[in-house]
Amino acid sequence: MGIEFLITSLIIVVSPGPGTLLTVAAGLSGGARAAAITALGCTLGIVPHLLAAITGLAALLGASATAFEVVRYAGAAYLIYMGWATWRSPAALAVPADAPPRTAGARIGEAVLVNLLNPKLSLFFLTFLPQFIAPGEPQPAWRMAQLSLVFMGMTFAVFALYGAFAARFRQQVLERPSVQDWLRRGFAAAFVGLGVKLGLMQR
Repeated sequence: MGIEFLITSLIIVVSPGPGTLLTVAAGLSGGARAAAITALGCTLGIVPHLLAAITGLAALLGASATAFEVVRYAGAAYLIYMGWATWRSPAALAVPADAPPRTAGARIGEAVLVNLLNPKLSLFFLTFLPQFIAPGEPQPAWRMAQLSLVFMGMTFAVFALYGAFAARFRQQVLERPSVQDWLRRGFAAAFVGLGVKLGLMQR
């Protein structure tokens, strides 16, 4: 497990997205426990995308060098696009203070649906994972499964921390949109940097 994969995954996981916002909203409205339950649901919603990506990539990685180059450039373009989209999107977050309590099942179901219906997850894993599979890997599918499980574990941990932070510092988060804006632009720059790096990478 390379340190580069762990660092890159952490940068991507901590970057804002639908799952992040949903978990933060759960923390703001229902507390740390609600946030952890929502984080679990978001993590479970990744599984179908991972299975689809691993199945397709196992054959793709055994194909020609041209196929790998296509995936590499697609990955670079996608990360740069994510950076642009993150830079352009607003950093507003509004959650009602008097939101009614919800069951754990309802929170998990909503979180799974959010990620299950997010087509960008499939594209993300199709363009991200190949960058960390060594040439000549005898079992690329198994290796991708290992990397995916690590990514999912990081996703759950980071999302749960986001939600716990939101629950603990509710007023500070909601009353300082400038902090959200600063973080959003930092994430955008990180995405662009990763995209450029992948575009210049040699297998």
